[in-house]
Amino acid sequence: MSNNYYRPGGFGGFSFFPPVIKNLLIINGIVFLIELLGQNLLVGSNTLYDLIIYYFGLWPLGHGFIVWQLITYQFLHGGFMHILFNMFALWMFGIEVEGLWGSKRFLIYYLTCGVAAGLTQLIVSPLLGGAALGPTIGASGAIFGVLIAFAMLFPDRYIYLYFFIPIKAKYLIAGFVLLQIFYVENVTDNVAHLAHLGGALAGFIYLMYLRKNNSMFGSYFKNSSKSSPKINFNMFKGNSNPFKKKEEKIQDAKYYEIKDDTEEVTQEQIDEILDKIGRSGYQNLSEKEKKILFEASKKMK
Repeated sequence: MSNNYYRPGGFGGFSFFPPVIKNLLIINGIVFLIELLGQNLLVGSNTLYDLIIYYFGLWPLGHGFIVWQLITYQFLHGGFMHILFNMFALWMFGIEVEGLWGSKRFLIYYLTCGVAAGLTQLIVSPLLGGAALGPTIGASGAIFGVLIAFAMLFPDRYIYLYFFIPIKAKYLIAGFVLLQIFYVENVTDNVAHLAHLGGALAGFIYLMYLRKNNSMFGSYFKNSSKSSPKINFNMFKGNSNPFKKKEEKIQDAKYYEIKDDTEEVTQEQIDEILDKIGRSGYQNLSEKEKKILFEASKKMK
């Protein structure tokens, strides 16, 4: 594989996952397991699953809505394929976003997009004549926020659709959003398309604010407009021999060294690191570069 390609380094143990994504995967997995077990566990005259959906699913206003449901509904899923696609997308697109922003900012962004998705479903759906009184569940609204972040931060990265068709992130994710608009009035497919659009819109507004008001990431948007390497997310390749020494494709840039925690980091240094992320991905930064980026992100307002 040439230097023009990039893929995550494989699963390589659960430590590969950044902390927020790792914990989101764990929590969603545990909750889904409880849902499955709860389908056959009676609590009084109801199953545990029914009680979970009743109290923690997102119910329409006036039909069982409780404010905490705006958070809890994001951790419930309606089936194996539902949670599989959501968690795969979180892993696939969220790793570099969390690596670039830091865990705290990424978690706030993720949950905010999920809340905005829920509010969109609650408020806009009745205005469009939505008559469904059932609950909304799933992380898809938050996931669409993550998709928007990836598309805006890495617009020219190539993603292999079905592992064979290369397409730039900005076009692929824009296509996903357009599909949600197209199907928004389809109430028979049991998919909360409005919630997806709400999460995407919240993510877009946040990224535009960040682009305008934060010098660190404003410069990154400029760097990301340059040509970017292809991104190959085929996780089934390259892992057949875990003991084989991996070929070094990208050398760690020797930009500078942090002598102590008080050393001032210049905008030029930040630009160099962000430019390297645009070329080869966050995971190819050296430890020194990651530390500098982390220290800079803590100073962000």
